[in-house]
Amino acid sequence: MKCGLLLLIFIAIKVVRTQWNVWMPRDISAMTNSCVVIPCSFMYPSGIRPYRGVHGIWYFGQPYPQLFPPVVFKSRTEIVHESYKGRTKLLGDLHQKNCTLKISNIGPEHSGRYYFRADLGGANIYTYPDFSELKVLDQPNIDVPEEVVSDVSLDLTCYAPDNCPDMTPEIHWMYTDYLPDPLFTADYLEDSNTAVISSTLTFTPRPMHHGQLIGCRVHYPNTTFVYEHLVSLDVKYAPQTVWVNVSQEVMEGSSVVLHCEVDSNPVSRISWLFGDEQLLTDTASNISLYLEDLNPTQEGIYTCVGDNGYGAMNTSMYLAVKYPPRDPWVNSSLTVLEGSSVYIHCRTQGSPVPTLTWLKDGELVGTITADELSVLELTEVTPHGSGQYRCLAENEHGRSSSSLNITVEFAPVFLDESKCTVVREGVQCVCMATGNPEPAIEFYLPDLNITINETENRFNYYTHTDGYTSTGMIKLRDKGGQIANGGTGIHVHCSITNIYGTETVQLELQQEKKYMMAVIVGTIGGVAVIAFIIAAVRYVGHSNKNLRLSCWAQSLTPS
Repeated sequence: MKCGLLLLIFIAIKVVRTQWNVWMPRDISAMTNSCVVIPCSFMYPSGIRPYRGVHGIWYFGQPYPQLFPPVVFKSRTEIVHESYKGRTKLLGDLHQKNCTLKISNIGPEHSGRYYFRADLGGANIYTYPDFSELKVLDQPNIDVPEEVVSDVSLDLTCYAPDNCPDMTPEIHWMYTDYLPDPLFTADYLEDSNTAVISSTLTFTPRPMHHGQLIGCRVHYPNTTFVYEHLVSLDVKYAPQTVWVNVSQEVMEGSSVVLHCEVDSNPVSRISWLFGDEQLLTDTASNISLYLEDLNPTQEGIYTCVGDNGYGAMNTSMYLAVKYPPRDPWVNSSLTVLEGSSVYIHCRTQGSPVPTLTWLKDGELVGTITADELSVLELTEVTPHGSGQYRCLAENEHGRSSSSLNITVEFAPVFLDESKCTVVREGVQCVCMATGNPEPAIEFYLPDLNITINETENRFNYYTHTDGYTSTGMIKLRDKGGQIANGGTGIHVHCSITNIYGTETVQLELQQEKKYMMAVIVGTIGGVAVIAFIIAAVRYVGHSNKNLRLSCWAQSLTPS
C-alpha cells in the first residue's frame, strides 16, 4: 500500500516537472554597443498539441502581459518596442523548443530582466517565471583583492564578456611599465552557455605603487569599440619614513613646536615620547607637540613613533635647553690649621657647561675648569692662605658666583719690630707678634723676677690687637741717669702665647741716635782713638761694676 502511494507521488512530481519549464542563464553580460546571445530552451506539457505552430514572445522587465511590458521579440509579428526595433533576432527554432535570442547594438537601457512566453495556440499560452538578467557594461570588470599589502604578491584580474558571436574581445593592461616583473595570464571561462575571457596581472606591489593607476583595456578587432577601466591601487604598507625636526637648541623659558610626519598606509597612530613618558598621541599623518616655558628638565631625547598595524617605525631628535649657570654650591667657610691641606668644592649647572674659576681676594688661584665641578686643593696652607675664596661660573648666557672664607690658625710668631729702645724717659720695650688666635703678650724681668702682663700691669703696661697682630709695650723709667750711660746691661724677656704654642725672646736694647757720637779722623788717628776708648771703657767698667748694678736696680723700682 505504501509502495503504491510513493509511486503515485513520484509520477505526479515527474508530470509537474515536465509541464511548463524553461532554461536560460540567470545572469548574462555584454559590452555596450556590442551584441548578446541569451541561450534559451523551454518545455511544455506533452499532452498539448500546438495549434497552428509554436510561437514565442520575449518580454522586458515584467512577465505579465496585462502589465504591458515592452515586447522584445514576437514570432507572430515584427511589432516590438521601439527600443528593440531592428535589434532582436530569434536564433533558436521554437519547434525544437529552442528560444535563443540575439540582441544587437545594446545600450545601458537594455539592462534588466528578460522573460519568455510560449504561445502554442488557443489557451495554451504560458509566461515562464524564470528570467535572464542582462547587465550591459560600459567598462570591463577588474577584480581587486579586498586588501593589497606591500611586498605581498598581487593578482589583478580583468574580465570581459564573450557572449556575442560576431565579435571576440581582446584584453590589454595599461600603465604597467613601472611595475616590478609583471606577469600576464589569459583565461577563458564558460558557465551555463555564457562566456567570459579574463587576463590576470601578477606582480609584487611596493609602497611606491600606492595610488598608482592601472588600467584594463578591452578592444574588439575590426571595430572602433574600446572599453577601459582604471583602478587606483590602495597599497597597505608599514611606516616608511618618520620625519621630525632636526635636533635644536632653545633658551630656557622659551617655547618650541616639535613636528612629526609619518608616511604609511593606512595612517598611523603617532605618538610623541619623552623617555618612556607619552606626551601626545593621535591617528593622523602628522602631529605637532607644543612645549612652552621650557626648563632644563625638559632637555633630552624626544621620539616620534608611528604604528599602523602593518609595522612600526620611530625617529628621535635631541632638544637642548640652554641656560646661564646656576648659583654655584661651595663648601661652608672653614677654619684650618697651618700646614694642613684643604679641598674646597664648587659645583654648578649650566648649558653649555660653564667654566669655573677660583679667585682669592679677587686674584686668580688654581686653574680654569670647563666642567660642572671644580675642586681647589690647598696644600700645606700658610697664614697667607686666609681670605675669601670665590667660585665664578660663566658661560655664553651669563655668570654667577658663590664665596666662602678660609681662616688659617697658627702658632704665634715674633715680628722684627720687637725691641727695647733708650728714650728720654728711660727704656721703652715693645713686643709685637702675629698668630691666630691672637697671641697674649707678657714681659719678664729676670733680674727682678717680675712678670708684667694684663693682670700685672705695672711699668705702664699697654697692649693692642689689630687683626692677627698683637702689640705689647712697657716703659722703664730712668731714676738716676745710669741707665742711659750703662743701659747695655738691661734684660727684658717677652713671651707670646696662643692655643698652638708659646715663644719667648730676649729683647735687644737700642739707643736713640742723638746719644751716638761719630768722630771721623785719619786712618791712623782713628785707630788710635778707638784703642784708647776701648781701654778706658774696660777700666771704668771694672772699677764701677757694683755701683752700676745698684743704680740700675733703683731705676726699675716703680714710681
